[in-house]
Amino acid sequence: LVRLIVCYICGREFGSHSIAIHEPKCLQKWHIENNGLPKHLRRPEPRKPEILSGSGSYTLADENEAAYYSSQAQLVSCGNCGRTFFPDRLPVHERYCKGGSSAARLPRAAAGKSPRSGTGSPAGEPLSKARQGTSRAASPVSNQVNY
Repeated sequence: LVRLIVCYICGREFGSHSIAIHEPKCLQKWHIENNGLPKHLRRPEPRKPEILSGSGSYTLADENEAAYYSSQAQLVSCGNCGRTFFPDRLPVHERYCKGGSSAARLPRAAAGKSPRSGTGSPAGEPLSKARQGTSRAASPVSNQVNY
């Protein structure tokens, strides 16, 4: 059984050996992208979440859930429709966003959904398949692509 660990920066899943290689590179990439954004879209550096529990112990699912929510905190809402995107993808979306059809959408966390244990994504699918900031992950059955 492969135990996958969620990156607290990008929300993708990695094996226990790969995550140690991935996280420093992901943070480096995050800094490059963040510094290239307009000032109003720049965010503070993500911090690896601390897992606190009453018993002093935590499970991999607890760690993955905290990392997932940390990665989701990096997302920025579209001013037209309310969908959330990584800041570098927001300008691309805003060029095509009509705003009217999905204005009533709530961010996933506000809708009361939380990742199921061990998967880290609201739909229960592995994070490596879930694409934050796109409509494809939200409705895998639909052939429609929303911009």
